[in-house]
Amino acid sequence: MSLYDLKIQTPKGEEKSVNDYKAKAMIIVNTASKCGFAPQFDGLQELYEKYKEDGLQILGFPSNQFMNQEPGSSEEAEEHCRINYGVSFPMFAKTEVRGKDAHPLFKHLTKEAPGIISGSIKWNFTKFLIDEDGNVVKRYAPKTEPKDIEEDIKKLLAK
Repeated sequence: MSLYDLKIQTPKGEEKSVNDYKAKAMIIVNTASKCGFAPQFDGLQELYEKYKEDGLQILGFPSNQFMNQEPGSSEEAEEHCRINYGVSFPMFAKTEVRGKDAHPLFKHLTKEAPGIISGSIKWNFTKFLIDEDGNVVKRYAPKTEPKDIEEDIKKLLAK
């Protein structure tokens, strides 16, 4: 199964296909607005603004699986990101990112880039860099700041 075969949901519950982002480099990130890493939204937005015209797409997936740090609805999570961080990249419905009920997207990502200790996502703001062919290039820990992956993005976009 390809990354592009997967379906995802908007905050309003509309189904989209990852295929809508085909031929773009992507950062896929699980988020939580009440997480200590939430200021990374600023850095993600900066990367998006800087590189979207060159083919970078960022997709945010709120998750409430880590200490109840995204307790509201999908729409509330999206609104919080737009109002408080100026996020203009697409945010999607609240998503299970680990465990038996993990969304197929995150099962795919963690299979392709399992991480150091195990395949499981350990916390909010785990980031995956995807090339324009849908291959997972690299996985970044939650503490990795968006600015620290900029060089990898530039290399990917230069191909």
